Amino acid sequence: MTVRFQVPQEKLPTLGQRAFLMIEDKTLALFNIENQLYAIDDSCPHQGASMFSGCLQGRTISCPAHGLRFDLASGYLLNSTQMKVTSYPIEKIGEQVFIVLNSGEQHG
Repeated sequence: MTVRFQVPQEKLPTLGQRAFLMIEDKTLALFNIENQLYAIDDSCPHQGASMFSGCLQGRTISCPAHGLRFDLASGYLLNSTQMKVTSYPIEKIGEQVFIVLNSGEQHG
């Protein structure tokens, strides 16, 4: 069974912005990069630092603690498949936006 979380309209980030979401026991960061939405766990897989405040360059987010850089689309550490922040698919149905929480997500 697929679990979807409907993102409240007021939480949808505008172009170039980000939003912090609490969904049950998860904390997620939602990014709007070039009108494409990306959702990831807010916790860096290295030592758990919050990814929300990381520096964005295109669709690459840098962990504010140690500078590790992750691709928002795949979740993988740049130039590596050894570490991954959990990323979640986004579905749009009309004006509604959903984060798919359990579609075979993989932890790094």
